[in-house]
Amino acid sequence: MESAKPPSGSVFLVEDEVMIRMMVADMLEELGYSIAAEAGDIEQALQLARTTNFDIAILDVNVNGKLISPVAEVIEGRNRPFIFATGYGTQGLPPEYRNRPSVQKPFQMDGLDAVIRSTLKGSAVA
Repeated sequence: MESAKPPSGSVFLVEDEVMIRMMVADMLEELGYSIAAEAGDIEQALQLARTTNFDIAILDVNVNGKLISPVAEVIEGRNRPFIFATGYGTQGLPPEYRNRPSVQKPFQMDGLDAVIRSTLKGSAVA
C-alpha cells in the first residue's frame, strides 16, 4: 500500500457542519491530499468554486438547507471533477447529478480514498 500515493493533491471541500468538515479535512490530509479551500455556506462555496485552483471537490449535498447544485454547476463549467457527500443516498442527490460519484455519510477513510481515486482516474481521460 505504500506505493499507492494520491494521483493529484488538492481538494476543495464544502461542508456546513464544522466538526464534519474538520474530520474530512483531517482524513484527506492523512491520505496525502492538501486542502485547497473550505466553505461552510453556498455563497462562500460559489465564490471559491469560481476562483480556487483545485484537483477535485467534495460537496455536501445539503448546505444549511440549500442544495449544492449552483456550486456543482460552476465546478462542472470549469471541467473539474467532484464528488457528493450525502446522508440521503443517491435519491438525495440533485436529479441532474445522480450519475456523479458520491460517498454516503458517515464514510470511512478507505471508502473516501477509493471514490476520489476512481473519480480522478476517470477525469484524467478528458
